[in-house]
Amino acid sequence: MTDTTAETRVAAVDTTEVDVVIVGGGPAGLSAALNLGRARASVVVIDAGRPRNAATLRSHGFLTRDGIPPLELRKLARAELAAYPNVRVLDRTVVTALVEKDSGNGLRFIAALQGRGAGTPPAVAARSVLVATGLRETLPAIPSLRAFYGMSIFSCAACDAWELQDKALALIGETPDLAARARLIARWTDRLTVFTNGSDAVGTVEEAELAASGIFVDRRPIDDLEGDRGAVSAVRLTGGDRVEIDGGFVRPDWHPALDFVNGIEVSRDRFGNLEVDRSGRTSVPGLYAAGDAASPGPQQLIVAAGQGARAAAVLVHDFIGVRTAH
Repeated sequence: MTDTTAETRVAAVDTTEVDVVIVGGGPAGLSAALNLGRARASVVVIDAGRPRNAATLRSHGFLTRDGIPPLELRKLARAELAAYPNVRVLDRTVVTALVEKDSGNGLRFIAALQGRGAGTPPAVAARSVLVATGLRETLPAIPSLRAFYGMSIFSCAACDAWELQDKALALIGETPDLAARARLIARWTDRLTVFTNGSDAVGTVEEAELAASGIFVDRRPIDDLEGDRGAVSAVRLTGGDRVEIDGGFVRPDWHPALDFVNGIEVSRDRFGNLEVDRSGRTSVPGLYAAGDAASPGPQQLIVAAGQGARAAAVLVHDFIGVRTAH
């Protein structure tokens, strides 16, 4: 269904015109911007400034930057983009609506903007759009969880399990993939307890399989976590029992931040992420996606950055009508 309200709103204003609008200023979006800038494309990056990993003190697995704070990685990337005058970053700005434009001059989309930064235009028209907005996440309703998240409780085993290896760990979650995540985390420790927080996230067959691997499942509701200055020390269960731990993982619920594309008929997977081919193309010509917003969802930073670079290369080839092996 077309967003006629957005069409009316953006049609009444003068718009900035560029080759590519990138929605999202994380590793996928910034990597794409760098490569598009080097290809002499005119680019506007729309950055709301609310990264999902803002609570993370150190990010891992990014070659040459292992252990770097995510915000520092963004700062370095932004400094590199400053060398390309054809790339503009709009800070503290969101896309309120993305509208398909019927135009004979190659401009296929108009992005309506809302920003707090100086000089933010009301809209940007573009030949193509790359969606790199990432995901929003909802954590289990445990009062003190945020106090430990990103410091001793994490969501990505590939990113943070090395620092927690051989320790007594918790895995907290309420989603159907909890048992599979437990088997992954058990690669780094043989002292793992899965807490379902009163949910039925782990079936009885799965529980037996985990038990055979030395992984205990505790189904009781969690009252809260205990610890000091970001270092978790115990899971306190309803009724007062305590399970001492040295760290752990949580499985959030992830939700794509894609309300602005609701007026465009584009294919999505069952989780709401944009379906893409291996080159980042969606089902709508000129609309691309990379990073966490694209199916299958959450990625390591270096994977998201790689997807952004690949999408940029494909965009450039698509501009000139050359199909590639990307």
